[in-house]
Amino acid sequence: MANLFPLLSDEPAIQDLLAFRAVAETIADALFDDALDPVAVGLSGAWGSGKTSVLELVKSEIEERSATSDGKVLVISTQPWAYDPAVGPKESLIAEVLAGLNEEFNTEDPIGKAGLEAFRKLVKKVNWSKAVKMATRTAITMQLPKVDDVFDLVSDDPEVLGTEKGMAAFREDFEDLLADPALEHLSRVVVLVDDLDRCLPDTVVDTLEAIRLFLSAKGMSFVIAADEDRVAEAIQQKFGASPGNSDEEDPAKLYLHKIVQTTIPLPALSRFDTEAYLFLLLAKSDNGIGNATYEELVSQCNDLRIGGGSLDDIEVQEGGVLGAHLITSARLTPILYEKFHGNPRRIKRFLNDLNVRRAISSRRGFMLKADEVAKLMVLERILTDDFSTVLNWLASNQLRDKLEALELAANGGGQSNADTADTADTADTADTADTADTADTVKEPPAKEKRPSVRKLEEKTSAASQDDTFTDTLRRWAKLPPVLDATAISGYLYLAASFAKIEVIDTGLPERLRDVAAALSSSLKIDRAGVTDAALMALPDPDAHALVSHLGRRTRDQPSLQKFTVESLLRMAEQRPATLPNVVAALKGLPAGEVETATIIKLRSQDAASFRPVLVTWKAATNDPQLLRAIGIIEEAWSGSHGN
Repeated sequence: MANLFPLLSDEPAIQDLLAFRAVAETIADALFDDALDPVAVGLSGAWGSGKTSVLELVKSEIEERSATSDGKVLVISTQPWAYDPAVGPKESLIAEVLAGLNEEFNTEDPIGKAGLEAFRKLVKKVNWSKAVKMATRTAITMQLPKVDDVFDLVSDDPEVLGTEKGMAAFREDFEDLLADPALEHLSRVVVLVDDLDRCLPDTVVDTLEAIRLFLSAKGMSFVIAADEDRVAEAIQQKFGASPGNSDEEDPAKLYLHKIVQTTIPLPALSRFDTEAYLFLLLAKSDNGIGNATYEELVSQCNDLRIGGGSLDDIEVQEGGVLGAHLITSARLTPILYEKFHGNPRRIKRFLNDLNVRRAISSRRGFMLKADEVAKLMVLERILTDDFSTVLNWLASNQLRDKLEALELAANGGGQSNADTADTADTADTADTADTADTADTVKEPPAKEKRPSVRKLEEKTSAASQDDTFTDTLRRWAKLPPVLDATAISGYLYLAASFAKIEVIDTGLPERLRDVAAALSSSLKIDRAGVTDAALMALPDPDAHALVSHLGRRTRDQPSLQKFTVESLLRMAEQRPATLPNVVAALKGLPAGEVETATIIKLRSQDAASFRPVLVTWKAATNDPQLLRAIGIIEEAWSGSHGN
């Protein structure tokens, strides 16, 4: 079964989605330059900037060039961060280099056998006792020629790598080994060092010392991918050195630069690169896009990057899946580019988090579109303070009203609001049947005779635009399409809050009323029945009004609960007549488009004079034949029972 929301692998990219091949080719130029033999090149970038992907591109470039060169280039990849702590960084790096060379001896040839003897002589200069004294055979010991031979090669001689004499002897023998006829087919050995900036200070320095040990030998090259500042900090901590002043180079970096001849900084993604990367990642996670099509997309993005074009120039089928990915990447780019500072890993993690949210949400029954979840993810993962604000709106049952006000503040009376202007405003203005007549008017009235709903919208827009309760970041977030429906996203927000371990509690409701409010809103009849009429009658007046206000806001904010909350509101009106005006106002506040037929039927047994304004409001704001028919039935029933 196909995974509808696949995660993107964090493994180094095989394809160049980040336009880093130019960096890889520049590094390869240095490695193949005979005038720079031996050489150590640094590749500096922050965590997640794509250094490992560049190393993969370097490896690919070396293999491609090696195929047409005079000799083979042996590539050895190593990660000091993954070294076995029981062995030691220096021994680990040396073991990996020697293990790589060991595979190059042809034991069927006399020259190869002689070279292997020289190799074993060199191995004896390394103190392997840490490795072989372990209870189990480590990966390092397994990399040596034969496990049985390791025990014969152990040296506890004081003149090992821990002394200058021992290091000098190793250097000489290693250089002789590379010049041995048994390895004459090798033109160069390139060691790709990754994740050095993740290591503890001791590991960083020991690894650099091992690299320095090899760098005296002609034919050796190193590429060290690490954040140079983090490596310098580790060196500084190891030696207790003080940072240099503004007029001189930091001593730690001086130490590093004695080993690394030059450092190539890895550029952060530009705005175009960010958008292209988002688009390519979205396309990659789409099971419906074939490999050939994807390769063509990668090629087009690279051409546009060089030619200075935009992703609008990519030809895609209108309304197709690639078109949707282009739209999503264009919408997310401005904020992700700014907040993630062009960091590829953070962008990829965001998309993975997005797919996790979509997968869980869909299984929880929250059927949201990708762009809706993406907009909510920006709020949840990037604008965390604003996310807390929105959760407070949700807790206090103000989400719908606050989102509408935010939309007006950010975008004014745009399309989404213009389409629903009458619906949004009828609850405030339609106390008479006249509003129903204006709702369907086609001809625009003169400027001096604007409809109440239009005037109300203009007043709301003006007030919202001057509202200083919304942060600039919230306003900017609101401008991201699409416009979110409070009812549709409330379930997602509860889920997101649970992920963040945030409790969604209406702190504005007195604690003594919270259990009562929860019971009256419950979908379980036993919970609602647990709040007796006597308990409602015993409430102090302020508590009764607070409870009605809460139920009204919750009904408006989460119309899916109206089957239960409306029943409780009508109970409050019956048991506490003083709350009747508030109950009527709460029902009028329920958007007509969300009113269920069953809710209308519940009013049949109520007092017509008190609840007729509710039907007038709903009738004025809907064209739904089923709802209009239900309203007509209730109005007819009221007329018959009251004789008017």
